[in-house]
Amino acid sequence: MLRILTAVALTILALLAAADRAAAREVVAFNGYSAGTIVVRTGERKLYLVLGNGTALRYPVGVGKNGRQWSGNAFVDGKYLRPDWAAPAEMRRDKPGLPEVIPGGSPRNPMGAAALTLSGGEYAIHGTNVPGSIGGFVSYGCIRMFNEDVLDLYPRVPIGSKVIVTWQRFDTNVASSDYFGGSAEASAPRPKVGMTTKFGRKVGGQASRAAETAQAE
Repeated sequence: MLRILTAVALTILALLAAADRAAAREVVAFNGYSAGTIVVRTGERKLYLVLGNGTALRYPVGVGKNGRQWSGNAFVDGKYLRPDWAAPAEMRRDKPGLPEVIPGGSPRNPMGAAALTLSGGEYAIHGTNVPGSIGGFVSYGCIRMFNEDVLDLYPRVPIGSKVIVTWQRFDTNVASSDYFGGSAEASAPRPKVGMTTKFGRKVGGQASRAAETAQAE
């Protein structure tokens, strides 16, 4: 009986924690970008999905640690549920005990529930197996989200969606062009080369890339 009560209590706590994380997701005033654009403000540790009509959906994220941050323009070039993951050489040097490949769905897999890969092959927006890291400077350059949030974002974002990563902090009620002296989307630098990541098995063993590319076109 005690084990059952303990399991129930843990389940309730997990549901409450998930509810708290969902509560952190909110619609806010946001101007200066076209609908469908993803804007990551590294300094805020926030990701904005622009909805249009002066609003965006805001999510808390974890971003690159000191020396691993980048800024620039990219686009979503792949979408994967429960992806396999292989650590890049740089990370394996730092953590030599890492296995060659961690399968999707494993509690050790740092990609979490889903990943949106970014053009250039260096970074991704993905879930996490360490939810306590969200809101910090924690990664090798990827953008981490709560699993609940990346699963919420996943169906909203087609392949080809523009992604802008910037350190800029500014009032969400003010158009971004006021701070960049023109088009913020055009003025940001290209992403810096950082980590490479392997995204392997998808749900059902089928890649979602082809279907999503067709949707984007």
